[in-house]
Amino acid sequence: MQVIADPAGFRAAATSSGSPLVLVPTMGALHEGHRALIRRARKLAGSTGTVAVSIFVNPIQFDRAGDLAAYPKPLEADLAACEAEGADLIFTPEAGSMYHPDRSVTVTESLLSRHLCGATRPGHFDGVCTVVLKLFLLSGADSAVFGEKDFQQLAIIRRMVRDLDVPVEIIGHPTIREADGLAMSSRNVRLLPDHRADAPRIRQSLLAARDLLATGERSATALLASARAGIEGSTFAKIDYLELVDAETLQPVSEIERPAVLATAVFYGEVRLIDHLTLQP
Repeated sequence: MQVIADPAGFRAAATSSGSPLVLVPTMGALHEGHRALIRRARKLAGSTGTVAVSIFVNPIQFDRAGDLAAYPKPLEADLAACEAEGADLIFTPEAGSMYHPDRSVTVTESLLSRHLCGATRPGHFDGVCTVVLKLFLLSGADSAVFGEKDFQQLAIIRRMVRDLDVPVEIIGHPTIREADGLAMSSRNVRLLPDHRADAPRIRQSLLAARDLLATGERSATALLASARAGIEGSTFAKIDYLELVDAETLQPVSEIERPAVLATAVFYGEVRLIDHLTLQP
């Protein structure tokens, strides 16, 4: 396993590596969800291909300085996890090597990012698209694996690849959850004990809305009210957003007539957790 911090060195190593090259972009603090992505990449690459994992806490996608400063960076543990799951190349750049001080070009998506995280975190997806495109260009990846937990991010990256004709296949991997249903996230370790015990209500509240749909309810107002009541039953949780959007366009819907996504972001103190559920009519 090679660990490379220099972008030029990473490009050279990726170019000379076995094909296909499968990329797993991460911000580190790897948990079982990330490990599942690396295992999926290893399977896709096969015995002769290359699995590349990037570990980079991308500063330009953070909308809160405190969130960036508090983001965990257990590099040694991350490298051990990568090695255990069969990764071949690990890219660990510093921000100064990824962005010029006078950088003036940013990749912007203007439709799928209007709602959900895009509405409450201005500039977030500009930062995501910019760094992901840079990683695609540096690695020359044949395919890249992303977790479906960040479903809006996945949809936007797919749109970027489509619209800019980027020659990389985007592969989504199902959300990995804790035993109590909480979606795995690098932020979970920052939850206070009481908050961690309460956080599974996010998933439970979304499931309650799906149960209401199963009774024949199709109104977004009713489904959102059900999920909101469950989350707001907590003394700790504060909803950042709770929306029902079309599964393809990510635009709000008033009634479920085709596949839709019920999505939320919830604050526990300074820790922001996201989750979603696909609803079928």
